[in-house]
Amino acid sequence: MAQPSGEFGQENLRVRAGDLVAGRYLVTVSGVDGSDVQPCPPDRRPVLRRRLDGDNRSGGRPAVGPGPSPAVGPLALGAGLADLPLLDREAEVAQLLGMLAEGRSIRLTGEAGSGRSALLAAVAEAAGELAPHGVIQLCGHRRTAEDLLQDLFAATYQAPEYRPGATELPELLAQVGAVVVIDEVVPDGAELEQLLATAPECAFLISAAPGSGGALPVGSRLEDHAVGGLSRTACLALTARLAGRALDETERAWAVDLWFESQGLPLRFVQAAALLRRRDTEVDALLAAEEDRRSVFGGPVGDRPEEEYADPAVHEAELRETVPLPSVAEAAAPALLLVDGLSEEAQEVLRLAVAFGGECPTAPHLPALIDVDHGESALRELVECGLAQSIGGHHRLTSGVVEALAPVWGIDRARTEGAAQHFSWWVGHGSVSSAQIAAEAEVVLGALQADRAAGRTAAVLSLARAAAPALALTLRWGAWRQVLDLGAAVAREAGSPRDEAWFLHESGVYWLCLDVPQRARTALEAASALRGAAGDSRAVLASRRLLTLLQEAERTPVVAEDQTQVIRRPVIRVLAQRSWNSATMLRGWSRRNVLLAAGGLVALAVVGTAVGVLGSGSAGSGGTGGTGGDNGVSGTVLTGGTGAASATATGSASGTASATASGSASDSASATASGSATATGTDSASASAGPTHGRSGSPSGTATRPGDPGTTQPPTQPAPTTTSAPAPTTTSASPTKTPPPPSSTPPSTPPSSPPTPTPTATASATATNTASPPTSP
Repeated sequence: MAQPSGEFGQENLRVRAGDLVAGRYLVTVSGVDGSDVQPCPPDRRPVLRRRLDGDNRSGGRPAVGPGPSPAVGPLALGAGLADLPLLDREAEVAQLLGMLAEGRSIRLTGEAGSGRSALLAAVAEAAGELAPHGVIQLCGHRRTAEDLLQDLFAATYQAPEYRPGATELPELLAQVGAVVVIDEVVPDGAELEQLLATAPECAFLISAAPGSGGALPVGSRLEDHAVGGLSRTACLALTARLAGRALDETERAWAVDLWFESQGLPLRFVQAAALLRRRDTEVDALLAAEEDRRSVFGGPVGDRPEEEYADPAVHEAELRETVPLPSVAEAAAPALLLVDGLSEEAQEVLRLAVAFGGECPTAPHLPALIDVDHGESALRELVECGLAQSIGGHHRLTSGVVEALAPVWGIDRARTEGAAQHFSWWVGHGSVSSAQIAAEAEVVLGALQADRAAGRTAAVLSLARAAAPALALTLRWGAWRQVLDLGAAVAREAGSPRDEAWFLHESGVYWLCLDVPQRARTALEAASALRGAAGDSRAVLASRRLLTLLQEAERTPVVAEDQTQVIRRPVIRVLAQRSWNSATMLRGWSRRNVLLAAGGLVALAVVGTAVGVLGSGSAGSGGTGGTGGDNGVSGTVLTGGTGAASATATGSASGTASATASGSASDSASATASGSATATGTDSASASAGPTHGRSGSPSGTATRPGDPGTTQPPTQPAPTTTSAPAPTTTSASPTKTPPPPSSTPPSTPPSSPPTPTPTATASATATNTASPPTSP
């Protein structure tokens, strides 16, 4: 991250201003009277382009987005401890990969310094082939759930200066299938569940920030995975490797005691190795002093014979025993001990970071803030001692360092003097990009807090008014809100109504863009009242214009489109090998279509049963076969793939009537039916609604089969014309239903009226009877 070029002067200063699209609004940031909001015209809507797709995966490399990108250049010097391999975590990495391959989301919990960040990095490197869109790495340090969703959107879509609304973001992120790795996540509870629900096709691996990580709600997609300490062997190996030599017996016993006390937390042994290196420095100083005395006085020093100097390793071990090791209690909180062994530049950087609440400015800022020329080496020294770590594009102090050093050093007002002026110039400089400001938003907040603690009100208001538009344009809205709240509070304490009204107006813009009308109205009304009391009529009009826009938005709310059914698909390797476009075709099935299809299946079953019963009843009323003596009813089953079914029921009489019903059901479960009845002068009976049983109406009551010789047929009675409701069918063949066995005694009288169609089947039927001319008897 480069320092702004050019001399300090008004020609390079500018107030950050510009336009961005937030949901349905076009926001004009900055201005004398504050930001302005208006409905976004269609031609200003951004054109979204995907960064990742299923054919071109990221291959495990983190997607670069604004703000949460990993450190690059000189900042990468402190990203790891001498590129050490991960010790004693192979089985844990394999377990987490297996859970992610099943589409499960995991939250890592554990004490500060347990190595969760290193474990996340190892899993992210190995999980590149688990999901269609690879791995997306984000930084959760001091970010809200809305910030994390925006970072996830920016990592998958190319849409600068665009922040999707609450109704647009779920639709966009529902098309993303990736393994999302987030370090130091602050949100808990409902906010965390909102993050997971907005991206349902992603598998999340997150680590809870210190102080967070409460109980998960019932039914959460997340599963907690506790990260414990390393084994004793791994801790000893880590200490020896970082110390640069093998441990002697005394040091091994001391490290074992520390392992019992710390439960194997890796950070403790990184700091313990730094203490051993400082001890070696003292031993080297003793050896150098002896060499100087021997060169000056000649011969052995004191009463020691010359033979004892023959083996330098033995002599060095003897001198090391004269330098005592710190106690286990001191090694458990070694911040004060480690400060003594730091270089002067590293100590200056450490003091500035403590004054900023634990946030370390990047190396290009250090010469202007504390006159440190070699900032990269100073930051690297802090990282190697376990006092700082790289996160989100800058460095911050590790857990417990600020709490240990702040009471000892107190508030150093002189050290932070001029910091607000420097950052006010920096955020307004033309050579500073939005990504640079977003990466150091926490540092700017730290400078504001330090100046407020020092009582420099004017500096706080100046930096807050310069930083707020810049953070709004960089879409770091969580930090933007903090700056606005802090600026309003400081202006209220200082008795500056104009500044307070400006911050309240910007807060109203913030809540208006997030569609929180109640809070937006409260802020805008307060800003309008303060501006009216100050006599600033133009500023009053700016606030009232937003109030009018808010009232219009409440009168005509945006009607959200019907949510399509989200089909949960686990992010697994099988999904990664399948075409992503074909997998998303099922989204066209809405909830209404699914319910109609289910209703069609139920109607098909009910109507099929009714048709079978009616067919058996009409056959039981007596019927003569056609020529050849066949009696009863013959039937066939239609299993056409077109989704159509037809049924024909006829009964033999002097004037035989035949009824035909046909129905069809499309894929959307809509059904139609039509029926026709034709009276002919021939005796015939046929049915195509499924197999039915025919029987004769002999007085003896015995059932006869078609074609049996020697059977006497009783006089036939006219069968009633029936109109049955058609059955909607699906693409699969409907099951054939067998009617109940017929009784041996036919009914004495035919039914006087046709049966009522089944009410569960929605159909329309028409019947047309056409009589042929009567024949002579």
